[in-house]
Amino acid sequence: MVTGFEGNEERFEVMAAELDRYAGVPDEVLWRVVTRDGVCMAMAAEGDGPEWIGTASTDRELAASICAGCPVQRACLEAELRTAGASTVGVWGALTDEDRRALFPVWLARRENDERRGGGNDGT
Repeated sequence: MVTGFEGNEERFEVMAAELDRYAGVPDEVLWRVVTRDGVCMAMAAEGDGPEWIGTASTDRELAASICAGCPVQRACLEAELRTAGASTVGVWGALTDEDRRALFPVWLARRENDERRGGGNDGT
């Protein structure tokens, strides 16, 4: 399958492996952490929401500028992959929808392999 992301396979493998630590975290806990500690969520709560629409910036540029210092990038990415899967849109976890669509099958394969081995990956 040609994805347009040839050469990034190793990058996506590393990212998917980093997300293994969240495998056992319930969805509601992930979302609570993301909405409480996410930089973009704090901006929105303060009325300084990110300018996602109507800007000349690309999603990649917005992700780099807004998500760069976010303490919950990986939790956000995990939550979005679980929620939207391959139908993901926008910027989540400092990745564009294109990058997350390329990451999704790698992430999903790791989860399915973990379940076949008995699950319970707690990241340790």
